[in-house]
Amino acid sequence: MRMIFRCDPALEKHLPRPVLARSQLPDWLRKMPAKAHSDIHGREIRTVKQCPPFVDAMAYGVMIPLPCDVKVDRGAFAWDWDIPEPVTEGHPRAPLSFHVAAQLAETPLASGGRAAIKFNSFWTIELDPGWSLFSTHPVNRTDLPFRTVTGLVDSDRFFDGGINFPAIWTDPDFVGMLSKSTPVAQCFAVPREAPELVFEGFDDAHQAAYSKTVADVLAAPNVYRKHFRARRGHLKD
Repeated sequence: MRMIFRCDPALEKHLPRPVLARSQLPDWLRKMPAKAHSDIHGREIRTVKQCPPFVDAMAYGVMIPLPCDVKVDRGAFAWDWDIPEPVTEGHPRAPLSFHVAAQLAETPLASGGRAAIKFNSFWTIELDPGWSLFSTHPVNRTDLPFRTVTGLVDSDRFFDGGINFPAIWTDPDFVGMLSKSTPVAQCFAVPREAPELVFEGFDDAHQAAYSKTVADVLAAPNVYRKHFRARRGHLKD
């Protein structure tokens, strides 16, 4: 599987590149302790930092970065981004645009009549035949002051135009800087063919395996990490 990213030649030297998500794990995850005291348990217990599914989901796929610093003042957005004029006709220069509130009316995404922001795309994305691009909010990143809307694009067919990433701004009182390279969307290549769903009851072997697996997990830490977690290769950007 390859993900091919292309951009306007005049902007190539000015754009941060999409990166593997595992290189963008947040500081709060790196700094948090591996264990914390639980009053309920009366002892130290493992934190989510030691939960491979939690961390692996955050590390999977590709992060799309914000191309420049964006100043935010209670819903007002501004930027000072000195880039050349794109040579491609119809290409955006602004890092953000907007969806009017009416486009979200009667949905759970409606936000008090406020417009949704849209992170403009500066990279096109091409996937191998039969694969689609699943884009969503960076996984477990509720610390970000926005929520990127989830979407699915058939990027093996649609790859000559940019994919924009709409988002709901969730902190109306936010004043500060959304820094260049902030992850605005996490993207995964997913097969388009629907799976075959098979349903079965446990036979004797599966009952025994279930009971043993549960007992092993409860008896010692890191059972999943040591015996079930797949080894992840050194992928290249």
